[in-house]
Amino acid sequence: MAELAALEDPKMREVNERHGDDHGVNLTSLRAVAKRLKTQHELAVRLWETDDTAAKLVALLICRPRAFSRDELDAMLRAARTPKVHDWLVNYVVKKSPHREALRLAWLADPDPVVRSAGWTLTIDRVAKDAAGLDLPGLLDVIEATMKDAPDRLQWELNHCLAQIGISHADLRARAIDIGERLEVLKDYPTPPNCTSPFAPTWIAEIVRRQTGA
Repeated sequence: MAELAALEDPKMREVNERHGDDHGVNLTSLRAVAKRLKTQHELAVRLWETDDTAAKLVALLICRPRAFSRDELDAMLRAARTPKVHDWLVNYVVKKSPHREALRLAWLADPDPVVRSAGWTLTIDRVAKDAAGLDLPGLLDVIEATMKDAPDRLQWELNHCLAQIGISHADLRARAIDIGERLEVLKDYPTPPNCTSPFAPTWIAEIVRRQTGA
């Protein structure tokens, strides 16, 4: 904890706080600390129990994802209210857990939109890698009905899922593009040069172009 406190940079904290993250530790430096510590699950649990975001991020890098029970992961997600902790927990820990599918289904039905967004993050992974058994037209129905007015974090994941369906499943591509064009979610999102817009029709077209070389 003392080492992480020494890495704190007030300017970086100011930048991070604009995005909802309450820490000022450079992520490269934070990853270096975790790399030196290697896997230490008991220490990870103790760091997670602190009220310090940088410590929680280190915990997520040094834990054993498969050691957490379903209930523990559910409780951790509900306690992960800063975007970076939320993202790392889902992507670095839950995705490696044997409970990921059960949690995906439970979180998709949760009334809390932040928790629900995690269910959609896991669904995006299924759409891209293992869509067998998924009701893709049904997912498009939900996206079409709810994305326009969804809270920011949930809206972002719904939009990502829309784009991923269009990218990964050619038979549903036209419908995905149509939904994106009609809802216009993130159409005017500021996108740096040489980056792909998150507006789903543009995103789908660009990735498919790269994949096909067209």
